[in-house]
Amino acid sequence: METLTSRKNELIRHVRLLGADRAARQTAGEFVCDGTKLLREALLHGAEITAALWASPPTADIPCARQYLVPPELLDYVSPLKSAADVVFTVKRRHWALAPPGRALVLETIQDPGNLGTILRTANALGMDSVVLTGACADPYSPKAVRATMGAVFRQRFYVMERTALRAYLTEHGVRLYGAALSPAAADIRSMDLRGAAVAIGSEGQGLSAELRALCDGELIIPMRGGCESLNAAVAAAIVMWELGRQERGNEKSEI
Repeated sequence: METLTSRKNELIRHVRLLGADRAARQTAGEFVCDGTKLLREALLHGAEITAALWASPPTADIPCARQYLVPPELLDYVSPLKSAADVVFTVKRRHWALAPPGRALVLETIQDPGNLGTILRTANALGMDSVVLTGACADPYSPKAVRATMGAVFRQRFYVMERTALRAYLTEHGVRLYGAALSPAAADIRSMDLRGAAVAIGSEGQGLSAELRALCDGELIIPMRGGCESLNAAVAAAIVMWELGRQERGNEKSEI
């Protein structure tokens, strides 16, 4: 196996750029990951791995990928993390074919990549059929977001679309959209029939935009103790997804 030692090597420069620049990831159609856990997840779910940089002889067989040994200091240099793992690798972005939304979560302008990754991980754990990103969301393929997904980036269906396309997509499939909002018009989430519906969660600081709220069929609120600040977006999304799943499970039981 070839060993790379120079920071000026074309692949080293490419991997480092993928970790640092969203536009570079979009142009290349690739993103960068670190560690054997994410590598196992990528292989398990059929991700197309294009290159791998190892600090020691490989511990996994990666079909069709360029693989190299690099000294630890070079792996630290190329890694998007402060302290590199044993392997840094690049992956082709997956383009999910557009399918009926099913049990869906909409995220608008979730700007913290850690929150975004955590929401994708939770969506996968709670059986969401799809997640739609709209507005100025963080890049789901940024290193921090990918790491926070704990592998869900390879298995959770998600789309990026404009608000008007979102409304058309949901309408086509007969899916109602409710917005989570601190509003006098918002109903207690426990009192609402959310079966066959999608719920939108807004940004950490501003909530849902007026434009997206105008597209909603109604608004809901998660009841909290008086005087409390609004919930972290990832926490709010988890509660909403749990309630969506609870209502669907209740519907399934009633049909037995």
